[in-house]
Amino acid sequence: MILCLDVGNTNVFGGVWKGDKITLRFRYASKNTHTSDQTGLFLRQVLRENGLDPTQIKQISICSVVPNLDYSLRAACRKYFSIDPFFLQAGVKTGLKIQTHNPQEVGADLIATAIAAVNFYPKKNLIIIDMGTATTLCAITADKRYLGGSIMPGIRIAMESLQSGTAKLPTVEILEPKAAIGRNTVDSIQSGLYFSHLGAIRELCANFTKEAFHNEKPVIVATGGFSYLFQEAKVYDIILPDLVLDGLRLALQLNYEL
Repeated sequence: MILCLDVGNTNVFGGVWKGDKITLRFRYASKNTHTSDQTGLFLRQVLRENGLDPTQIKQISICSVVPNLDYSLRAACRKYFSIDPFFLQAGVKTGLKIQTHNPQEVGADLIATAIAAVNFYPKKNLIIIDMGTATTLCAITADKRYLGGSIMPGIRIAMESLQSGTAKLPTVEILEPKAAIGRNTVDSIQSGLYFSHLGAIRELCANFTKEAFHNEKPVIVATGGFSYLFQEAKVYDIILPDLVLDGLRLALQLNYEL
């Protein structure tokens, strides 16, 4: 079995693969600093609680955008699984031609989702939308050229900044509003959050399609915790919730020829 960990700014999204089938998904908060013991004990416990034997984990694949957690993660894997984990980072095999100005600064999570997307849709132009703490979009050509993308605050960050930066506006539940015109403060905030994010995604996809693909429609893939919020808006072709975990599994195979 392979344990994959996507370490984000808000959560660690984890999964366990048996072959090419995912058998477990879990999340835990990454905002607080965790010691290697806390991390290792949690990972072993979550496996056991879901009927999996921690000793059957043979490989661990990690992508991280939180550098201060990397040492503890590596130490936890060594101490509690006797495994030196694979980190998806600059210098490893990805199968992509990264054509940004500085390839080393591209987030490991973005690379993982790109690896998985080109595996699902070979020889297709792609736009990948990842809706997590930040909302990111990236463009990948049919010949696997990673062109770059766009980063904007995620919808939860937008809500929190609105609440913290104003005197009277409350925190609201993030959901699809019934109408654009809100008849009270809560409805108005929900409308602003939803439709501003939706409009930004539509505008960016249109510009990506024009700039990268000469107006030839790409396959638009969505992933991340908030992707289902916009499912009915038809701004993307498919939601693949495990895209980053699949990319971590595939990156491990590329580098270790499993």
